[in-house]
Amino acid sequence: MALVHSKKVLISATVLVILMRQMQAQEAKVKIHITVNEGKVLTATMADNQTARDFLSLLPMTVKMDDLFGREKYGHLPKPLSNKSDRSDTYDIGQIAYWSPGPDISIYYRQDGDKIPSPGVIVVGSIDSGVEALHVPGSVNVKIELAR
Repeated sequence: MALVHSKKVLISATVLVILMRQMQAQEAKVKIHITVNEGKVLTATMADNQTARDFLSLLPMTVKMDDLFGREKYGHLPKPLSNKSDRSDTYDIGQIAYWSPGPDISIYYRQDGDKIPSPGVIVVGSIDSGVEALHVPGSVNVKIELAR
């Protein structure tokens, strides 16, 4: 009987530790605010990679973002970021990605099915909601800063 009770306690403790670690991981995610044309404020969750950390080191910043292919807004960064994170030739709506040849930052607001040309992009974060605020003709000015 004592052995069964000990096993139940051990299993309960293990589940508790796993849940606590998951909660800590969620709390540790870095959030940023992206203010579009001094109006709509978008919140984004940053990826856990070196390129994202380099991007965060540039904040706060204001960037003029031009439209590209009716699918993304992109803006030039003041300096190159780390290239040591995984690259992709695809994207999802709401992703914030680094294009190293620029060096540029892009935010995707519409999917067109096209692949990203070589060398691909490095995802540094994702808009939590409201990405449609970027689906406007022409350029936008964005202020990017750490969320408080």
